[in-house]
Amino acid sequence: MEPDPRFTLANERTFLTWLSTALALSAGGVAMAALPSDVFVPWIRTTLAVVLVALSALAAGMAYPRWRHIQRALRAQAPLPPPALAAVFGYGVALVAVIALVLVILAA
Repeated sequence: MEPDPRFTLANERTFLTWLSTALALSAGGVAMAALPSDVFVPWIRTTLAVVLVALSALAAGMAYPRWRHIQRALRAQAPLPPPALAAVFGYGVALVAVIALVLVILAA
C-alpha cells in the first residue's frame, strides 16, 4: 500500500536535513582545522576537527539507510524505527561545543 504522500515527502525532507547537517558538520570541522595555530592547542584543534568531520561522514552515510527503513515502515504501516544515532550526534556536537567553549574562556 502506498503511504500518504505527505509522509513520504516529510521523510524526504528529513533525509535532506540529515545531508545538510552533514554538510554543516563538515564545514565546522574544516573551519576548526583552519584556525590559526595560536588558537587552541594544535592537537586539540585537530581532534575537534576530526570529531566534527567523522560525525559528518556518519550523518551522510546513515541518511539514506534511515530514509529507506522509514519508507519501508510507512509502506507496511509498521512502527517507525527509532532514531538510533540521535544521541551520538547530540552528544558529539555538545562535546565539541563544550570543549571549544572551555578553550575560548581559558584563552581570554
